[in-house]
Amino acid sequence: MTHSRERDDPDQHRTGPGPAPPVQELLRQSGRGDRDAFSRLYDQVSGVLYGLVLRVVRDRGQSEEVVQEVLLEIWRQAPRYDSTRGGAMAWMTTIAHRRAVDRVRSAQAGADREAAAGRREVAGGDYDSVAEAVEDRLERERVRRCLDGLTDLQHQAVTLAFYGGHSYPEVAQLLATPLGTIKTRMRDGLIRLRDCLGVAT
Repeated sequence: MTHSRERDDPDQHRTGPGPAPPVQELLRQSGRGDRDAFSRLYDQVSGVLYGLVLRVVRDRGQSEEVVQEVLLEIWRQAPRYDSTRGGAMAWMTTIAHRRAVDRVRSAQAGADREAAAGRREVAGGDYDSVAEAVEDRLERERVRRCLDGLTDLQHQAVTLAFYGGHSYPEVAQLLATPLGTIKTRMRDGLIRLRDCLGVAT
């Protein structure tokens, strides 16, 4: 996953031929359902969020997946952002850090469950783990159902990144599509997922 170098103050980051709105304004506009604003916000903050997540997760592939989850959550929760309670970048990095820590804990919990299952099998125990497995996957399955509402190209790009664990360059190579187009598909896919999940704009 390739990211451009971010400025020291992402809230004031500028792109394009003229001055762009600061991150806080883009987040506010995203909260009103402005898809173009979210696309610009995505471009401005994804690199910063990836760097933060990578420091916690320590795995590039998983970090990219976590960042996509973070950006989806940002899009879903943007209407609830309250600027009086803190800056936009701080709000988003808090979400990213929490997701990254959750991923590390989930990975450790999964390893612990596998070890416990192995011990129970050796001991001859008979345990029903169906309920636990269903609970762990409910949210993921809900999002997966919403993927059916995406276009074929969006579905392929999002599925490869979310569930296949592929980086953007790998997705671009697998779909024989330019990297910039893949990023656009991912942004649009996240927007459609938020709409499908029924978050009010």
